[in-house]
Amino acid sequence: MAERNLVPSLESIPDVCPERPNEPDWMKNIALRDAYQRVLVQDIYREQSMERIVETGSCDCATRFPTWDKSEGTFRENHADADRSEMLQVSDTYNRRANDLRPQAQAICEAAGNW
Repeated sequence: MAERNLVPSLESIPDVCPERPNEPDWMKNIALRDAYQRVLVQDIYREQSMERIVETGSCDCATRFPTWDKSEGTFRENHADADRSEMLQVSDTYNRRANDLRPQAQAICEAAGNW
């Protein structure tokens, strides 16, 4: 009987920091053939987030989920002119850095109840 009361939702509201900033419009509307650019900016964002958490020892929502400005700027200044292959390689580099920082960031965020 309880299953009948469940109504699926198409909206995904995160349990932690639900007031996260939206991705820039150009990223949401990017052509499928250029999706690797969006993935790179997302990877930059994740790495920068982990780095900020570890550097500051803080996991408040503004630290963990800031605006996309810095990540978008890093992409435009350092990677926007790269070809697909180069972007995929640098994306892997950002992912590795984020994964290296993740255990430390996770411990900080778990202590703050924000993981």
